[in-house]
Amino acid sequence: MNRNLDGKSILLVGATGGLGRQIGRYLVKEGAQLVLFGRDSDRLAALDLDWPHAIGDIADSAACEKAVRTAISAHGQLDGVVNTAGLVAFGDLAELSDETMDELLTANLIGPARLMRTALAEIETGGFFANVSAVVAERPLAGMAFYSATKAALTALDQAMAREMRRRRIDILDFRPPHMETGLANHPIAGVAPVLPKGRSPESIAERIVEAIKSGEREVASNDF
Repeated sequence: MNRNLDGKSILLVGATGGLGRQIGRYLVKEGAQLVLFGRDSDRLAALDLDWPHAIGDIADSAACEKAVRTAISAHGQLDGVVNTAGLVAFGDLAELSDETMDELLTANLIGPARLMRTALAEIETGGFFANVSAVVAERPLAGMAFYSATKAALTALDQAMAREMRRRRIDILDFRPPHMETGLANHPIAGVAPVLPKGRSPESIAERIVEAIKSGEREVASNDF
């Protein structure tokens, strides 16, 4: 299938992140109409994406509801969601506090699930919901065990939801990009990043993701970026 994004109403989650803002630029090039969802109002306002904002945390059900309503109010409907939000932590499982584990699980799995529950009730037939998972969903890493588990669980959620949404003809898309130079590894909620090889540019990953959305690919594995 070929999905025309021109004029489509898309909620972009994690819009201020290194990947999110690049995806936003490519979506705008395709003619999409955005609502930007993020936690920091100042950072949202500073983006070179002049679209309505929804301020809040993906882990907050009320904030998810507000974001979806903002998109519908701004553009008359909701055709798609692209979720790039997420947190990372480093360290062996024995080193992680309960608070760190709870925060990772909420940001990387529970929050996206809550947003899916809210958004899928409103997305138009033929629309889509895209989650950005990670390469560690396929190849979990020592020192990132719990983070890897949350991303693998997100991919499992996407695969199951794709079956649930089939009758409504709503595509659930799962993207598992390789390591990128987004700066996320420099801001973990716990631990210190190991020495990592140079990652891919967010621009190239964002371009590939938008092309996949357009072409109707339901998943893009790490090796296909």
